[in-house]
Amino acid sequence: MAEGSPLRVAIIGAGPSGFYAAGQLLSVAEPQFAVDLYDRLPTPYGLVRSGVAPDHPKIKSVTRAYDKTSQHERFRFFGHVELGRDVSRAQLLEHYHVVIYTLGTSIDKRLGIPGEDLGGSHPATEFVAWYNGHPDHCGLEVDLQAKHAVVVGAGNVALDVARMLALAPSELEVTDTADHAIEVLRASGIEKITILARRGPLQAAWTNPELLEMGELERADLEVLGGELDERSAAALAEADKTRRRNVEIMQDYAARARTGKPIIVRFHFLASPVELLGDEHGHVRAVRIENNAITAREDGSLAARGTGSYEEIPAQLVFRSIGYTGQPIADVPFDERRGLIRNKEGRVTDPEGRHHIGEYVSGWIKRGPSGVIGTNKKDSQDTVTKILDDVAAGLMNEPVSDDIDGMIAAHCEFAVTWQGWQAIDAIESAAGQAAAPARPRVKLTDWEQLREAARQALSDQSRR
Repeated sequence: MAEGSPLRVAIIGAGPSGFYAAGQLLSVAEPQFAVDLYDRLPTPYGLVRSGVAPDHPKIKSVTRAYDKTSQHERFRFFGHVELGRDVSRAQLLEHYHVVIYTLGTSIDKRLGIPGEDLGGSHPATEFVAWYNGHPDHCGLEVDLQAKHAVVVGAGNVALDVARMLALAPSELEVTDTADHAIEVLRASGIEKITILARRGPLQAAWTNPELLEMGELERADLEVLGGELDERSAAALAEADKTRRRNVEIMQDYAARARTGKPIIVRFHFLASPVELLGDEHGHVRAVRIENNAITAREDGSLAARGTGSYEEIPAQLVFRSIGYTGQPIADVPFDERRGLIRNKEGRVTDPEGRHHIGEYVSGWIKRGPSGVIGTNKKDSQDTVTKILDDVAAGLMNEPVSDDIDGMIAAHCEFAVTWQGWQAIDAIESAAGQAAAPARPRVKLTDWEQLREAARQALSDQSRR
């Protein structure tokens, strides 16, 4: 490394964790770092763009902070570059002193029950990506002429899915929901949405604002089944955190509400686990067979849901599973198959014996698992950055053999998108949104070739200046 040159850092994954780590490293006075942020998509922001519900613009506004990071003179973005396809782990280590993996955990956990692969059964992440315009999922076929939908899960994503199914066209048409999704959702025939939770309302994982939104739906009434606290949960209520206590209060309010004749019913069905998806003669789901549960105490005193041996069927022609997420192995980065995470110790990537792979780090969900909100990743990234600074101070860093990163990109990444390319995509989408009636934040480009062409045009314009 030339005397006084910044230490080179590659961050793989341009979601919140990646941007927080980039900003934190660029703010360090000594030693200086130069950060290249990579993503397999041509667009930045990760789940803020493709996972946050379109009717949550306030949450999406966090990208303004990330945009400030992008303006730093030692920051670069390389979109549409995939680790393991365009560049290898070895190539990154040949060119960078530090590599940080912030890839997230994007695969839905499976229910593991018969009938899960019937037509009409979908992982929630695919549906979320579809209505958010993710180019991998814009062709997803979702039959919203179904009358009954079941969403399995008791977290915020399950609420997002249920709410998107229930929103009125007027509520959708002012958001950045993908055009193809608005068209299908507008023609939806869904009359009943059941949110299926295997435990009770005290154990549900949603946040208060998300749960409160369900009570404000323009065209949906609410029902609650099994929402009364059992004896054990009632005793545990006093010791529960503020969020869970408030969730119980909100659910009690919903249970007491009278029906008002709105065209859709959203039912919270607690203490029920799906045990089988039942199909019709065409191989399409027609019902969910559930086992009713009861809250019991484990040996350590914690509460769990146990099956009672009592079963029933819920009509459903559409089922979404939202019971958690896991990571997937990528390239030859050390991976813990059991936990579904990159193998690491406090952010340092390790081998199976716990030895640190010098120069490699991890942050975000792929480090700790899918938990917390967007802001949780800020502290998580800071913890990893602190480990990096400690290791650099101790002389424990990777020694790259080349600084020709531009040459690596030119040779291996045919469609690489720079920040200027993303700004061109952003300008096209924003202009289309303003031209829509009613005006929208943006109309997303959802096709890979459209995205590539917009970025190419930016490069062409730049070369002519």
